[in-house]
Amino acid sequence: MPPQDYPLYDLIVDEKFLTPETKLVLLERDTLTRLHPEQQGALRLETFQEYEIFDGRLPIDLVRDFLFKNQTPSKLEGHFGFGVRYRFVSGNGTEQQETSLAPMPVSRGALRFLQEGPLDEPPTIIDRLSFSRVAYSFGREHAFIYVEYNRPDGSGAGFAVWLRSAGGRWGIFDSELVWAAQTR
Repeated sequence: MPPQDYPLYDLIVDEKFLTPETKLVLLERDTLTRLHPEQQGALRLETFQEYEIFDGRLPIDLVRDFLFKNQTPSKLEGHFGFGVRYRFVSGNGTEQQETSLAPMPVSRGALRFLQEGPLDEPPTIIDRLSFSRVAYSFGREHAFIYVEYNRPDGSGAGFAVWLRSAGGRWGIFDSELVWAAQTR
């Protein structure tokens, strides 16, 4: 995993998931190789069409890089810098290395993909974020990451995140919900 990918993961965690009350984030150690938990077979160009990822607006070279890089899982390493402690877990729930970091301020106006309970009770532990590898367009002006947030109660969601670089700084250009599951 290239170290330059981790700031993009950090950006997503910070802007979409963290709250000022978050104390720990559990991260899946292996990257994802799918765009949906019910996906059959390997990733293909048709997979993007099947799940209507950004309605076909992603640059084709970005999609091809995603397909190439996400054929097999890769191991994430302790290069995250989103400002709260995190711990790696494996698919079977085994906890692994924990990394402690000095807290960084979380933007108060940031939109969140999911809230855990009422808005006045943000989660103190975010359990379990999983990421794909980062895909880039040929000129590295666009990036794409697929993220899943799975909770112990079986609820969760998957998100497609499209990032753009302007003036050497990355920002989230667009994001969309790919799937969601709620417990009854």
